[in-house]
Parts: sequence; C-alpha cells; structure tokens
Amino acid sequence: MAITTLVKSIQDIMRKDVGVDGDAQRISQLVWLLFLKIFDDKEQEWQFMVTGYKSPLEENLRWSNWAKNPEGITGDELIEFVNNELFPTLKGLATAAGVSNHGRIIGSVFEDAYNYMKSGHLLRQVINTIETDLDFNSSSDRHLFNDIYEKILADLQSAGNAGEYYTPRAVTQFMVDILAPQVGESILDPACGTGGFLTCAIEHLRKQVSNADDENLLQATIHGVEKKPLPHMLAMTKLIAEIQWN
Repeated sequence: MAITTLVKSIQDIMRKDVGVDGDAQRISQLVWLLFLKIFDDKEQEWQFMVTGYKSPLEENLRWSNWAKNPEGITGDELIEFVNNELFPTLKGLATAAGVSNHGRIIGSVFEDAYNYMKSGHLLRQVINTIETDLDFNSSSDRHLFNDIYEKILADLQSAGNAGEYYTPRAVTQFMVDILAPQVGESILDPACGTGGFLTCAIEHLRKQVSNADDENLLQATIHGVEKKPLPHMLAMTKLIAEIQWN
C-alpha cells in the first residue's frame, strides 16, 4: 500500500472516533503507535545482535504481546489496558530508578503523550493496519518510515500553529553539507523540532563510521532539545529508526 494511502486510511479510521479532534491529535496518536511498533521491531533485532540485551518493558507491555495479534484484545478491554496500564507504566520510565537508557527513551517519548481514542474497536483497526502493512525488520520496508516521516511532516505543516515551522529536507541537507561535521565533534540542536537537522547530521557522519567505536562516538555526540511534545515524539521515533537500521 502506498504511504499516502496508508496514512490516510489510518486517519480515516481515527476520524470515526469521538475522542480524536483535529489533525494534530490524529498525528500524535499515529506517532506513539509507530514508536512502539518500531521499538518492538528494534528489540527483536537487538535480541539477536546484542549479547545480554534485556528489554526495559515487561512482557505484557511489549507491542508483540498486546498489539501484534489481529485477534487480540479490543473494545473496552483494549482502552482500559492502554489508559490504565500501558501509558502509566511507560510514562513512569522517565523518572523511575534503575531504568536503562532504552527505558529512559521510552519514558521521554510518553511523558507528554496521550491516547485520544475512545473506541477500542477503532483503535484495534488502526493497530491491525499498522501491523499488517509495516514490518520495519523487512529490508523492503525499512525505508518506508522515511516516507511516513515526510508525510507526517507535511501534515504537521498543514495542522501547525502560528510560529511553528518545519525546515524542508533540502535546506537541512544543504546546511549539513556546508558545515561538514566530523565524527567526534559534538552536535547540538537546541530547538530540534522533529529532528530534521540531527537526522541529516547522523546520515552525514555515518559515512565516516568504520567500526563500533566510531558508531558509539557518533551516538554519544548527538544532542537535541525540544520542549513541544509532538515534535519531540516524532524526532525520537525518527532517531530510534536511524539507530536501529544502521
């Protein structure tokens, strides 16, 4: 299914839900679902590639255990699980003691996230659409998130409030090419929005990576700050995807 068609079909389902009001809420709802899907696919990869990897999530909270099965929980049971178990736990990872870096990432994403959907049946339809049409461990689907990201950016631009601006990809790429950062140099975007500049910087730097130490140094020297919840959520989802697939 074409990305534009996929995103539109998901948003059309959300439009039937009385709890979702406007494009911004539909985008926010879609992004946190995509984050959990991508993180789950990433964990499947890490379990094979990273010795001793341990998920920061309890088994029942992992996407593959509550969302993956198309015949899984739905209706009121699904809404109760998401609102009263999933979200409180994920939000708590932001401040809980002894949480891994992976857990902190999840906590930071969900700290200001919200489930707007009231119908568990419609939420199940959205989840099943994502699960059926997107497999981020598939080589053919790995690049799809870039297309989804660009589509969401276009929708954000249309739904944006006064004062919000999302820098076009061509501009971020041009600026990174001019700056020509090197591995080992610290990079900070103090108002990173959806992570466009950071993503371009990572792509530029990764061409210089030749071993695991270089990769670790790259990841340790990328920094961004964003105070608005929705752009922050999208930026973290994009950056998680970049780390996973490279």
